[in-house]
Amino acid sequence: MKGVFASNPLEQYRAYESKITAAIQRVLGSGRYILGDECVAFENEFADYIGVSHAISVGSGTDALHLALRACGIDQGDEVITPSHTAVATVAAIQMAGGMPVLIDIDASNYTMNPIHLKELITERTKAIVPVHLYGHPSNMEVILKIAADHKLKVIEDCAQAHGAMIGSGMVGSFGDMAAFSFYPTKNIGALGDAGMIVCNDSELAGIAKMLRQYGWKQRNRSEIPGWNSRMDELQAAILHCKLGGYSKDLQRRRSIAAIYDSELAQCDRIIRPVERKGTTHCYHQYVIRHPQRDELQEYLKAAGIQTLIHYPHPVHLQPAFKKSINCKHDLSVTERICSEILSLPIYPELGDETIQFVSEKILEFEKENR
Repeated sequence: MKGVFASNPLEQYRAYESKITAAIQRVLGSGRYILGDECVAFENEFADYIGVSHAISVGSGTDALHLALRACGIDQGDEVITPSHTAVATVAAIQMAGGMPVLIDIDASNYTMNPIHLKELITERTKAIVPVHLYGHPSNMEVILKIAADHKLKVIEDCAQAHGAMIGSGMVGSFGDMAAFSFYPTKNIGALGDAGMIVCNDSELAGIAKMLRQYGWKQRNRSEIPGWNSRMDELQAAILHCKLGGYSKDLQRRRSIAAIYDSELAQCDRIIRPVERKGTTHCYHQYVIRHPQRDELQEYLKAAGIQTLIHYPHPVHLQPAFKKSINCKHDLSVTERICSEILSLPIYPELGDETIQFVSEKILEFEKENR
């Protein structure tokens, strides 16, 4: 069997190639390449998909989170609580907004923020909570929102990895004051470049976010507030429109792949497989297992031509760039333990059943040889 990739945006492009080619030609012939009709159409379509009133397209997922924080009033020195087990983009966005990241530990069962620790971290300087729906599993929003309401805190959901994940019948991104999505090429809905989206139900916050993404303009060349330059281009909007149209099928396939892994790996008691908290729907941006010999297993799979990844090997609080610029007084022992055991297996809609079986067989082979 040829090499197996952990993710494969090229295969997704090929799956949508004819539609994407037509969309690109349409944009090239339009003469409008930034924040035009394609962006407006995709914003409306994405808002409908998430079940919110407003969607504001921006240049990247990091920008989406940064500008959402700004729109919610986060300013210099304001404390924002978020997990240490996340992509560094989450913490970088908080710092871009002038906030002080306060890092919280995770729930070992689903790798998202453990809200049991929230109250002890809230101070008079705390202004917001950023739950991260990591790997596509929803955070415990019911508890988080209750605590936030009791303390008058804003909640900005980091949905960069959670397109289509659900709590009950509601999509993630529709629960907080605002939410940020990424369309980086390897995401479940990926652009052919960088792109992001802010979503919300509040017209005032949406209006501020629209100004922030383009120099603070309400009307062209008149800055009402300080702003930035973070605009989605028409090509990416048109490409994303193509992929959103087929995403229900892609999401179903991701869940099917996860089910095959679940079945095949169930016989290995040393492998901890993903679980879905009751009442939630995982969108499986990543299929993440835990294993006490993670590094050895990864090398074994690599020798068999199987690429795996670690999301993420180093918690934010242990990275040199952040050691002096975060608040990290909370015990993060679960985060540190998890980061030494996690491994992301190949998962993307175009992955064939025979390849999933091959990956599973090699993991079982490793287990047999290393018990």
